[in-house]
Amino acid sequence: MKEKFGEYEATKYLESLGYEILCNNFRCLQGEIDIIAKDREEIVFVEVKTRYNKYYGEARDAVDKNKQKHILDSAKYYLYKNRKENAFVRIDVIEVYPKNNNFLIKHIKQAI
Repeated sequence: MKEKFGEYEATKYLESLGYEILCNNFRCLQGEIDIIAKDREEIVFVEVKTRYNKYYGEARDAVDKNKQKHILDSAKYYLYKNRKENAFVRIDVIEVYPKNNNFLIKHIKQAI
């Protein structure tokens, strides 16, 4: 449930910036992508990481080489399945840090 909080807040954040949300929690054999959105002419694949403290490092540190491979493979499959192989794409990471009754969002564009 905690993970869904971060994805929900990240989705609201992207919508507030004018992104069109195309899909949440896209799953395929290659892996999963938390949010797929459109930012003007770019399709943006977003990995959301929620952390309640930095004891184990920054949230983005959890997007290791193995996770990056799954994201890239899943993104390629999404583009193929939706016949958008020639689209402009980017992969972002959004960190969500809940604090008291609020939260901090860090948006890292072109993270991968």
